[in-house]
Amino acid sequence: MIQTLLQVALGGAIGASARYMTNVAAMRLIGPGFPWGTVAVNVAGSFLMGVMVVVLAHRDGMRLAPFLMTGVLGGFTTFSAFSLDALTIWERGQTTIATAYVAGSVVLSLAAIVAGMSFTRWAFA
Repeated sequence: MIQTLLQVALGGAIGASARYMTNVAAMRLIGPGFPWGTVAVNVAGSFLMGVMVVVLAHRDGMRLAPFLMTGVLGGFTTFSAFSLDALTIWERGQTTIATAYVAGSVVLSLAAIVAGMSFTRWAFA
């Protein structure tokens, strides 16, 4: 358990650093305005999650999943895990549940950030 936790932690540090550098690069190349770095991270992370799921499964490499998938990609973007979960549910033929998961995750996450910001602004006012 501790070894797996350390793998996730190390991978997370690598992924978070890569996310930060991607956002810095996007800001320098494109400038402020639209969050292109975040879009790039979400799309690239989702693509890489798709690649890793197939490669690790075919190469009996699931022992690397905590480091690569949860750690590196989880630190890079949790959107990749969200995308994998949504697609897995969809591929099981549970289209209504997949749609509810996607819509619910987006709507509830947006509502949660509004609630968190509102509460904190109220508390610090």
